[in-house]
Amino acid sequence: MEFIIGVIVVYVLYKLFSNKSTVKTSANNSRSGTQSKHSKNSNFSVAAKSSTLDDDDFATFTIHTSFGREPEKTTNKQKGRWISEDEQLSFNGRQLTKGFFYFGGAMNSLDGHGIEPSLVDDKRPASSPSIDSEVYTDESLGYWPSYASLSKGCRGAYLDWLASDRSNPNTPIGYVFIYFYGFERRVIENKSNNQISDEEYIAIFEEVLRLNNVFNANRSFRGYSANFLELMALQRPALFEDRLSDIPETNNALSFKVKLATTIAKGNPVTAPLALEWLKNTFEYSLKTPARRCEYEFSQLFQIRFSDKFGEGISVKPNKTKLRLSYHAASNGVHGVDLELGDLPDPSILKGPIKKLIPIAEQCTEELSSYSRYLGKADTSRSDIAALMLLPKELANEANSPVIETFKSWANQIISSNDGLTTVKDFWTHTGTPLPKAFNKKENELVANLAAKAEIGIAPDQRFHHAKLKIDDNIVLFSPGHGEFFEPSSAFNQVSLAIRLGAMVATIDDTVDQQEKIALQTLINHDDKLSPSEKNSLNAYLTWRLNAPVNNAGLKARIEKLGVPQVEFLKRFMLSIALADGKIDASEIKQIEKLYTSLGLDKLLVTSDIHAFASSKQSISTTSKDASIDKSTFQLDEGILAMHESDTNDAKSMLESIFAVDEEAEVGVSPTADVNEEGLDSPYKELFETLIAKESWPRKEVHELCSKLNIMVDGALETINDWAYDKVDAPVLDDDGDIYVDLEIVEELKG
Repeated sequence: MEFIIGVIVVYVLYKLFSNKSTVKTSANNSRSGTQSKHSKNSNFSVAAKSSTLDDDDFATFTIHTSFGREPEKTTNKQKGRWISEDEQLSFNGRQLTKGFFYFGGAMNSLDGHGIEPSLVDDKRPASSPSIDSEVYTDESLGYWPSYASLSKGCRGAYLDWLASDRSNPNTPIGYVFIYFYGFERRVIENKSNNQISDEEYIAIFEEVLRLNNVFNANRSFRGYSANFLELMALQRPALFEDRLSDIPETNNALSFKVKLATTIAKGNPVTAPLALEWLKNTFEYSLKTPARRCEYEFSQLFQIRFSDKFGEGISVKPNKTKLRLSYHAASNGVHGVDLELGDLPDPSILKGPIKKLIPIAEQCTEELSSYSRYLGKADTSRSDIAALMLLPKELANEANSPVIETFKSWANQIISSNDGLTTVKDFWTHTGTPLPKAFNKKENELVANLAAKAEIGIAPDQRFHHAKLKIDDNIVLFSPGHGEFFEPSSAFNQVSLAIRLGAMVATIDDTVDQQEKIALQTLINHDDKLSPSEKNSLNAYLTWRLNAPVNNAGLKARIEKLGVPQVEFLKRFMLSIALADGKIDASEIKQIEKLYTSLGLDKLLVTSDIHAFASSKQSISTTSKDASIDKSTFQLDEGILAMHESDTNDAKSMLESIFAVDEEAEVGVSPTADVNEEGLDSPYKELFETLIAKESWPRKEVHELCSKLNIMVDGALETINDWAYDKVDAPVLDDDGDIYVDLEIVEELKG
């Protein structure tokens, strides 16, 4: 060790004096909330005072190892012993009412190298009890801490923690690891004898499980403690038959491998829950952001999709490779433990079954992507109606949301008492979210999804009626709704276009006569090519058109492009609707003249067109004051009823040519081609541009990238996510040990 340190010192001195450069290197020896421990190699940290060096300058170095200080000799010759849970001790000015640690002065580690790291020696100096809320720590609390190597202040802080309820989540994790080392030694040292009773064994299990819950934020401790709980359960399986679900999940879990091997060795199929465990514990696939952010929903949906594909499960033949498992201790003083498992295969290494499961996981990920993105935004929760609307139907129905039941009750009351007519604003109150400034695609989709979840139809439905909702518009509800598999026919599309034109005529005088409404309903109800669902939808659409503002935008320009036959057909259709009530008076003639003018037709032809149309049905007389016909004998033009059946394309091509889809630009949307990185400083911008190249990064690689940019990992992730929140209200990076990039949010950041 001294030789290595010497080489480092000489090399750094050489670089400093030869380049006359400024050196500033910082180190942090303590375990942090994001630090992980994968190996037991020594890590050296070098810190140099920053200055510009001349030829005669000197540099001051402090060199630490991750093992902390070398322990001083102790006068305590008492052999170390295990203090049971209910044993009480008083020393160093403290009363410890709970045991669960090794106590004494002489006890070698299990690997025979040095002192047992968890051994509490009351003869070693420790600071007096402290009442400060902030726990003392210094560099002696190294990456592999040991009680003997702690400073006087750190020993005092650790004893204060042992004297407490050991539940302060802000405790430096190094102290928790020293405590945990004792449990590892106690269980592993006595794994093959009867020194630990079942009662004590269970008590240790419960204490480690409690620690896992309290200090779960630390990834390193979370992983080591969960693995240890698995080891305990595997060593005495009879004690934990009903407790396996209590053990937190870990990557490449020991218990999973045993469960999988046992299942396949017995010839049983791999069920959906076990298949999902397999995906979580394989190195062949990484679950994406929706699967991790929406873990419960992903699990439920995976089981549904798995059952759809494989029924009760998939059969896997036992392979020849035998299962070999080892536990790797957190303590530097404990060797690994090999588990004796009998003659079991190791199917966890097989790639064939995983290839069958990956497509299901990808499908579930896609189905939950919108839901996941919503939950990734600030101030959102699973109980939001907007979140529920984004769930796949099977999961939303399972939720049995009281919000949906309340909405459904209100909707049915509107349908029965008001022909389904209500306002968009009243409808929106049932979403539980503030009224937006404008209705764009996502707002229209939310309304449609909420209605669909309650099996209610809406008009207009942008998917079928080619019209968008607006905040100040009306909306019409009907039941039953369109259903999941509704596909409009060509007859549906043609009649809907006729309804739009007819509604324009019927509303020209700001009132809708009942006979005009009946004439338009006849277009729908007398058409044998329309299914019952299509007729329900079109009747609701008609009600909406008769109660919506007339939109003539662009019609004049389109009509000017029509030929004479199409124009004559258009006028004939409009007049058939106008005359549907059996009368025509001077005021209505004036309104028709306005409609002619707005559509680019000659208003001077209105009177002659009316006479020509009416006389083709029966003789009528008109005056300047009134013109009337017998309502009982008037019949709607049969040519209009059959317009969509014409072998010529007069009606179809004409109506489709003048009525384009009501597509309007969405308010507040300004797409850009590239990711807008305005607001990110140079080093963070460079890091972000690198990270978005792939979906996941080992933390070690991200650390290396940050080191080159002279920025800290945690600070960089926080800065980039804060920027993403400002842009799209959602984080783009997910720190779960490894760093995951939400590529959907990346796309959203593009505009």
